[in-house]
Amino acid sequence: MINFTATYTDQYQLAMAQVYFKSSQKADRAVFDYFFRKLPFQGGYAIFAGLDHLLEILEDLRFSNEDLEFLKKQHFDRDFIAFLKDFRFRGKIRSVKEGDVVFPNRPVLQVEANIIEAQLVETIILNLLNFQTLIATKASRINLVARGNLLIDFGLRRAQGPGGYLASRAAVIGGVSATSNVVAGKDFDISVSGTMAHSFIQSFDDELTAFKCFAQERPQDCVLLVDTYNTLESGMPNAIAVAKEMEERGDKLMAVRLDSGDLAYLAKKTRRLLDDAGLDYVKIAASNQLDEYVIKSILEQEGPIDIFGVGTNLVTGGPDGALDGVYKLAWSGGKPRIKISESITKTTLPHRKQVFRIKDSHGKCIGADAIGLYNETHIDTMYHPFEITKKMVLKGFEQEPLMETVMENGKKLIAKQSLTKIAEYSKQRLSELPIEYKRFDNPHLYKIGISEALRNERDKLIRESKRSL
Repeated sequence: MINFTATYTDQYQLAMAQVYFKSSQKADRAVFDYFFRKLPFQGGYAIFAGLDHLLEILEDLRFSNEDLEFLKKQHFDRDFIAFLKDFRFRGKIRSVKEGDVVFPNRPVLQVEANIIEAQLVETIILNLLNFQTLIATKASRINLVARGNLLIDFGLRRAQGPGGYLASRAAVIGGVSATSNVVAGKDFDISVSGTMAHSFIQSFDDELTAFKCFAQERPQDCVLLVDTYNTLESGMPNAIAVAKEMEERGDKLMAVRLDSGDLAYLAKKTRRLLDDAGLDYVKIAASNQLDEYVIKSILEQEGPIDIFGVGTNLVTGGPDGALDGVYKLAWSGGKPRIKISESITKTTLPHRKQVFRIKDSHGKCIGADAIGLYNETHIDTMYHPFEITKKMVLKGFEQEPLMETVMENGKKLIAKQSLTKIAEYSKQRLSELPIEYKRFDNPHLYKIGISEALRNERDKLIRESKRSL
């Protein structure tokens, strides 16, 4: 698919890297935090996705000869281009596990590397993690309202170009079971599923013949699209006739698909027709601009739909379209760094850090994560990052460290996991999250706090910055 060489970046990353190369900073060790500031979809959580794919790319990231020739034409320094010829990412990455539930304003991933290396990988980190986390979160929201019914990704044709490839991967982490995307199915070992288009039926002189031909060629996974002409007056009678012929051959019709109209109403009528014909095993699939809101409404109306094909709104992350993940410097030149803003909410946290999930004595998540310095193993009290009067005493609570080293010297330290395993882990972690944070409307606000030591370090840097003005 996409050729992820080291030019998969923004121009200003290279411009800054050249300055580092030409200055005394080129040997500096730097630490950057990846995090996001706002949960998507007005939800109560996000699902972290894209890590394993990112690490695979970073292990082999380099500038090709074609890349270097192109950079010469962009007027980069000759010595800098010679340096890039041997560029490799040799840094360390610490991260939460892929599939975990994550929250705003706390590190999700941390990069520690030579400042040039750390700068040049910023764009690819943001590009891969922001998008896949957004789509995995969208899929998770849809999965929660689908009440265990099968979800299939139908989004490739409506995706933003090649984004559909990674959207299919991320959707599985969030709870989708299959995809229509053949290349993603091949590359990521996802179950591939599909039915037929209206054009297939239109290409025959009549609907019944189209159904019969399709059933002959797809006896094991035959799904008939019944709304080309008239769902109840034409599509369903013809589908039932073909289902009966399949039974005589020892086959079974898998499902019928509804793709237009009042889906809840049509599903009820369709279910009755199937059951009356002795076809209670035939499932009902639905598609057509579905999202969590439409699916929730259909099921609240007791629409008997077994399979939902979700397309545009899944793979584009609608209505949000993007996760606001950022990549901020926390350490370089042997000392902590901070970005100060007029808004305290955009002032960054310095230093290498660890994040702890706070749990009760029974190991149940209480709805809080605490950020401490890297060498802290336990936090007595966590303080609100922005509101100085708010704090929470953590005595008596378990504290699970979330950030682990997943790459060292540019080499992965964790074994490659199947998407199924990542999705299972995500499902487990989501089950540990109290129900009020998973509410569809007005979810409870998850608490994020910082340790006293980290707060003191941040406030000291703020005071020093003010004195230097």
